[in-house]
Parts: sequence; structure tokens; C-alpha cells
Amino acid sequence: MEGLIANLALGFGVALSFQNILYCLGGVMLGTLIGVLPGIGPVATLAMLLPVTFTLPPVSALIMLAGIYYGAQYGGSTTAILVNLPGEASSVVTCLDGYQMARQGRAGAALGIAAIGSFIAGTFATLVIALFAPPLAEVALKFGPAEYFSLMVLGLVGATVLAHGSLIKAIAMVLLGLLLGLVGTDVNSGVARFNFGIPELSDGIGFIGVAMGIFGFAEIINNLEQGATGKREVFTKKVSGLLPTLQDFKDSAGSIVRGMLVGSSLGILPGGGALLSSFAAYTLEKKVSKNSANFGKGAIQGVAAPEAANNAGAQASFIPLLTLGIPSNPVMALMIGAMMIQGIAPGPQVMTERAELFWGMIASMWVGNLMLVVLNLPLIGLWIKLLTVPYRFLYPAIMLFCCVGIYSLSNSPWDVLLTGLWAVGGYVFMKLECEPAPLILGFILGPLMEENLRRAMLLSRGDPIVFFTRPISATMLGITLFLLFIVIAPAVRKKREEAFVE
Repeated sequence: MEGLIANLALGFGVALSFQNILYCLGGVMLGTLIGVLPGIGPVATLAMLLPVTFTLPPVSALIMLAGIYYGAQYGGSTTAILVNLPGEASSVVTCLDGYQMARQGRAGAALGIAAIGSFIAGTFATLVIALFAPPLAEVALKFGPAEYFSLMVLGLVGATVLAHGSLIKAIAMVLLGLLLGLVGTDVNSGVARFNFGIPELSDGIGFIGVAMGIFGFAEIINNLEQGATGKREVFTKKVSGLLPTLQDFKDSAGSIVRGMLVGSSLGILPGGGALLSSFAAYTLEKKVSKNSANFGKGAIQGVAAPEAANNAGAQASFIPLLTLGIPSNPVMALMIGAMMIQGIAPGPQVMTERAELFWGMIASMWVGNLMLVVLNLPLIGLWIKLLTVPYRFLYPAIMLFCCVGIYSLSNSPWDVLLTGLWAVGGYVFMKLECEPAPLILGFILGPLMEENLRRAMLLSRGDPIVFFTRPISATMLGITLFLLFIVIAPAVRKKREEAFVE
């Protein structure tokens, strides 16, 4: 316990430095803005901002990126409640009851309980990370190449199982990501491979270009195609009474607790994070609530539970990233990209070798959550005004900013061209209903998997049985097979499809 307090003291020392407070504030404000504006999610934003982090100190860069991620969860709920338009995918469920509350003149109470529930859940998730990350990192230090390879296989299979839509398409996207990760120079022999004689590809395909093209540009093209304009009913009435009543607190206290427990549990899973957590929390709340008939008609529990869950889920997904170096969702994959840009190898050694970065980031999450509550409620009027800005002004500015960012990375027009090609690819994936998240996870984990597979085979002198004779590795491969069998089972597959349709 003393060690934990000392570590948190170190973390707060780092997080409360003037520079890091500014970056945290910038991150959560930008995150909220991104959450408010529909059509630009945190994945696209992080992809766009990766070039900016190149020049920042590592701790400040990661604090800012983390702030954008959990800030977006807050912003998404504001538009879901006021405009019935989820700014963020994880806020889809909040629309059901939040908008009904706003129509009944209780928008203030809905926004207040969403912010307070998110803060409580965020604080709890930060404590969970502080308590569980060190022992997990201790276990991870005992991992050899075989264990790491099996863990990555489990992570990728988990991500495909929890991906939207067709399982076949999700597996195909993972495989495509793995193959793209192999382009470049072979680490062992130094021979160029799969670069089709293009010298610019000898270092491999640039991660930022792929992420920005598939998530950022493709999202923009899709929104423009759907004619996303400002012609929507914007809630312009004055929002008052932002502090929920005592009765509201009594009604939603249990929901917030259940939501944060669901979010913290599901956030750790591969493919989990905020989206899965908010849906699961709403479903659970509907089952355990005494007034389940009121759900969808303005039940405050229907706002409190998913909002607590998506914030807890967003923060809990940092646990596998910080301890094992394994991304559990596309946002975490981008965070790994940011760490690699800064020359930090993600994994358990971060905690021992870069303690100030590890604990500073954890402490900054609490600081950021507090900032969000203090800032967001008074700024609601500003966020509503932003929704009236026509998309035709927003998108050219975003595209220009992206292209400048990509070009500035290595002053190469090739990078901009490649990002444009990925944008077309991302748009095609959308049309084919292929989820791009598994592709980015496969792309990040591909080279790491290959490296660990080859190391394990070298150490065992080419004997593949090593993956089944080592207990941790065998357990993970066992869980992977179990997951695959479960999803292939007809009853479960039907249930999975129904859940995603819902």
C-alpha cells in the first residue's frame, strides 16, 4: 500500500506540472469538441494528431492523447441528450432516454447525472488501473516469446469476436492487417520484402497514413456522401438546473455503481472499451430495474448506467496497453503508435524503466476527469452553438490540417499520396461493411507477433510444441480455441448478430 501511495505521489507530481496540466486541459477540451461533433470520432482525431505528438515530450503527448479519448466520451453524451444525435458511437444508448428527458424539460438533470456518473466511474477506473497494473506487469515480466505470441493471438481473436458484423469479414480484416504489417525489411536477414521495388516502402507502410486514411478521411467521405449538414433540430432552449435533485441521485446511484463495474470489467477485454461497456450496462440496467417499462421514455437510470460504463471502459482499456503492450481497441493501437514514435517500447518494462510516464499518465486521468466535470457543464451553451456550424466548412479545414500533419512527418509527398489511397480503401471497407478496427489491430500486432513467433521457434530449435508445453501459453491458446468454438456455435452466432442489430 505504501508503494502505491508513493507511486501515485510521483504520478501527481508529474501530472500537476504546469506543462502537463495545459496538455491535459487541451486534450480533454479537444476530446469534448470531437465528441460533440458527429462524424469525427476519437480514433480519427488521434490518427490526425499523431504527427503533432512527434515534437512533444513523451509524457505530455500521451497525457494529451488519453485526454482526447475519455473527453470524447463526455462530449458524445451532450449531443445525444440535447439533439438525439450521438457524437460518439458509445453514446448511442444515451440517446434512448437522454433525449426523452430533454424533451420533458429535464435536459439539465440528464447532463448533470451523465457528467457526475462519468466522473465517479472515471475515478474508480483510475484506481483499478493503479491497483491492478503493477501486479499484471510483474506477471508480464515472466512472459517469454511463446507467451507473448499466444497472448497476441488471443487478443486478435477476441477483437474479431467482439467486432461488429460478419465474423468472416472481421477475420479477413485481421489477416489483411497482419499481411500489411509484414511489408518492409526483414528484421533477421535485412532483406526487403513485399515492397514491389518501391524504395519508400523499404521501412514498411507508415502507421499514421493507414490510421488517418482508414479512420479519418474515409469517415469524412462517408459523412459527405450521406449529406451530413446542419439541417437538424438543435435544442436551443436554455438548459437550466444542471445539478440533479436528491431523488435523481437516489434513483441513479445503483446504476452508476453497476455501470462502472461493468465498464471496468469489459474495458480490459480485447475489442472491449467504451462501446461494448455502454451497451452491456444499459441491457443489465433494463433487466435489474424495477421500472423497466420506463426505459426509452426518459428513465434517468438509462442515462447514468451507460455514461458511467463508457467512461470506465475507456480508461480500463489502458490496462492491457500499459502492462502487456497489447492494444484492446483501435484507440489503444494508436496510443501504441504514439509510444513507438516517441521511441518507447510498449510493455511491462515501461513501468520499471519509465515510472514517471506510467504513473504520470494514470494521475492525469483523474485530473482530466475533474477538469471535464468543472468545464463541461458551464460550456454546454457553446457546444450547442457548435452544432449549428455547417459541415461544408468543417471538413475542408480538417482535411487540410491532416495533409499538413502527414507531410510534416518526413517532408514526403509520398506519405500524403499513400494516405489518400488508404482513404479510398477505408471507404471501400465501409461500403462492404468491413469493420476497420480489426485491420488496425492486426497491422500493429503483426510485426510483434512475427518477431515473437520467430524467437520462440529459434529458442525451441524449430519445435512448435513449445507453444503447448509452456503453461501460460497453452492456457491462452486454449481460451482462444474456446472463443472460436463458442462463436461458431449456431445459437451463439445468432445471439451475437441479434445483439449487434439491437
